[in-house]
Amino acid sequence: MNAVEIENLRRVYRATIGTFRRSIKEVVAVDNISLAVQPGELFGLLGPNGAGKTTTVKMLTTLLIPTGGTARILGYDIVRQADQVRPIIGFIFGGERGLYWRLSGRDNLQYFADLYRVEPRVAKKRIPHLLELVGLKGRDDEKVEGYSRGMRQRLHIARALLHDPQVLFLDEPTLGLDPVGARELRSMIRDLSTQGKTILLTTHYMFEADALCERIAVINHGRIIALDTPAGLKRYAQDLSVVEVEVFGIEDNALEQIRALPAVEAVSVENQDQRQVVLVQSSHGSAVMQPLMEILAGMRVGKVVVREPTLEDAYVRLVGGEKGIAQVD
Repeated sequence: MNAVEIENLRRVYRATIGTFRRSIKEVVAVDNISLAVQPGELFGLLGPNGAGKTTTVKMLTTLLIPTGGTARILGYDIVRQADQVRPIIGFIFGGERGLYWRLSGRDNLQYFADLYRVEPRVAKKRIPHLLELVGLKGRDDEKVEGYSRGMRQRLHIARALLHDPQVLFLDEPTLGLDPVGARELRSMIRDLSTQGKTILLTTHYMFEADALCERIAVINHGRIIALDTPAGLKRYAQDLSVVEVEVFGIEDNALEQIRALPAVEAVSVENQDQRQVVLVQSSHGSAVMQPLMEILAGMRVGKVVVREPTLEDAYVRLVGGEKGIAQVD
């Protein structure tokens, strides 16, 4: 039996548009997706904003009713058997909602243990264990309003584990965390996976998906456009070379010229303090070097590196498709 099984799952929203001449517009958020997650697997769901990731997770966690299709969690239908699904799942949405800030960390867990109908004798043992597991031992009697964002995210994980769920849904759990907090949270997710939990993770961070996930589905415009292991997805970009150029102040017209080069597939820019790193994807890495440097002549250029493609490069090729310019902060 698969831990998660989705068949032609679909969700359509109806939005009202216009001020005077109002009309109804249908927005397809999830468009007939199908996939299966095996027990104990750490499965990733990647996609740009608005691709349908969070909508999918909300349907699987019984927070939204699908417009069409079916999905089962450990054999239970998410619509017809929602009461059987809820006790066996846990979910965490990125951000700081879902906790009571005026209560302590311990009191938050006690409240949710009562809500989840965890037996008092079980909760009495499990709450201290979970607080230690997520690194909040010694801070458990402090009010949550005094916690850092990373501490709140760790308390979210403890809350999701209170009833010992078999399947965890983590929707961008490291969103907004500092590098240290994000690293600690990723380590915790990896540990949960080794304990046999089935985890479905959505994230925007390619390196995070590459490091954690056994398989990844890429979703765009509500449809799954690729499903493979991280290594398998990288093969989508195996014919590419990526040129990284450090530039201190690059002009928009220069980016347009780079984009127009015949050998260039995609261009992205990463802002790093006072500099930008221009990433140029090309199937002819060496051929693009000379015209690229001619365009950048007269600008203050730092190091130039030609490297092999990563999962992020494969992702850009899959969801970008055209020679666009992506801006990454």
